[in-house]
Amino acid sequence: MYVADSRAVAPEAPATTPSADSAARPRAGRRRAAVAPTVLALGTVSLITDVSSEMVTAVLPLYLVAGLGLSPLGFGLLDGIYNGFSALVRLVGGHLADRGGGRHKWVAGAGYALSAACKPLLLVAQTLTPIGLVLAADRTGKGLRTAPRDALISLSSTPENRGRAFGVHRAMDTAGALLGPLVAFLILRATVDGYDAVFMVSFCVAVVGVLVLVLFVPGGAATQAGAARPSDTGAGAVRPSDTGARAGSGATSEPASGSGSGPAYNSSSGAGAVYSSEAGSGAESESGAGAGTASGAAGLECATGADTGAPTRPAPAPRPTLRAALALLHRPELRRIAVCALLLGLATVSDSFVFLLLQRRLGVPDRWFALLPLGTAAAFLLLAVPLGRLADRTGRWRVFVGGHGALLLAYALLLSSWQGTAAACAVLLLHGGFYAATDGVLMAAASDSVPSELRSSGLALVQTGQALARFVCSLGFGAAWTAWGDRTALTASAVLLALCAVLALGLRPLRPSVPSEGLV
Repeated sequence: MYVADSRAVAPEAPATTPSADSAARPRAGRRRAAVAPTVLALGTVSLITDVSSEMVTAVLPLYLVAGLGLSPLGFGLLDGIYNGFSALVRLVGGHLADRGGGRHKWVAGAGYALSAACKPLLLVAQTLTPIGLVLAADRTGKGLRTAPRDALISLSSTPENRGRAFGVHRAMDTAGALLGPLVAFLILRATVDGYDAVFMVSFCVAVVGVLVLVLFVPGGAATQAGAARPSDTGAGAVRPSDTGARAGSGATSEPASGSGSGPAYNSSSGAGAVYSSEAGSGAESESGAGAGTASGAAGLECATGADTGAPTRPAPAPRPTLRAALALLHRPELRRIAVCALLLGLATVSDSFVFLLLQRRLGVPDRWFALLPLGTAAAFLLLAVPLGRLADRTGRWRVFVGGHGALLLAYALLLSSWQGTAAACAVLLLHGGFYAATDGVLMAAASDSVPSELRSSGLALVQTGQALARFVCSLGFGAAWTAWGDRTALTASAVLLALCAVLALGLRPLRPSVPSEGLV
């Protein structure tokens, strides 16, 4: 896992030959791998799972509207369930992961498994109520897994590179979103009962994703411990048992009179309180020879609160409670982020409606409909990492609000008289750019305002508000389409998005969402 602190400086040592143990320690300031292995493992899980889920998502609008004959209002209800029902359980999933003592992996795994089990149930659901129940269960799985997964990414990365970590994960996730519609398209062309085949293949792929999670992703506690290992700070920190007889440390297993050396706690490496040794001379203390030992022992007693010469283990942290999770909204910066995400979600038309609008404008044949999400996924894949790095450098809130500006331009193109393939490509490019600038960037911005012990719950609070807002938007857009037509519904959404973007600029976080110092 990459944790590098360029400010960490190794303690000065006498001009003696370093020991083998000290030589094995990483040098101060040496950069680690750009992305933690946990992020790559979770990215692989998301890639496989997105192949499965996007196979269904790509054909579901056409299956419901053309195959089962649902009205835009009925489809809006199911689409709202599909995109917003997870909001009801996201906070529960985040709270379970935090309260379980680092069980982020297993809560996320339960969510992935539940979503996988729902895929074959679509074969037997043929009416509005059963389909709604299946989609609700599928989205319950998504709600359980999203916050613990994002918490694992956040806990395994450093604040100054958190945007890049989320960008890499979202890029891998989007690679699966790119492959899913393509697989669905090939299945529809190669089989007679295409929809049934798509649902079964989707189930098999989802099972593979669950297996990868179980076998290759470390648990939340292990991830956090790995991110905060003293040996990863580059500060030459050592363990308590290793303080004796180290070259250049000036510490011995038993303090000698007149050595002026004494063990003490040193937190200057930026990795928290780590045990190290300070070498000095008797001149450092006012009482001369032997005072260094006394002052070192006194420093240890003050640091540990014990009369013995050995440090005591810290008391275990209290288990997070749901009240503590909800109390995170008392933090002004996190509250503003959550409110802005909710407002902007109220004007975010779902992907399925965007693709249906594109099909109507361009007259895309039904057999090619499954390929429309490829444009959005390709743009997301190309832009996720660059925009994540841009957010790390220039400020995450600017990139987040700018992404909604790209979505507003996409709405304007759909309302314009521009026709043809170029118009469709431009809309899909802007649509993918919107997700690249908002999805992972929002989680990175929120992570800066949430303590590590409540990371899942804090991210779930933001995600819950956003998902509920998008649920309301899907219902409202479907009703407006049914009552006044698609053009009027989209015009209203564009005006609402512009107003919410202005409000978001006014309610921006109290301080810029840029990397903070230290490790999580």
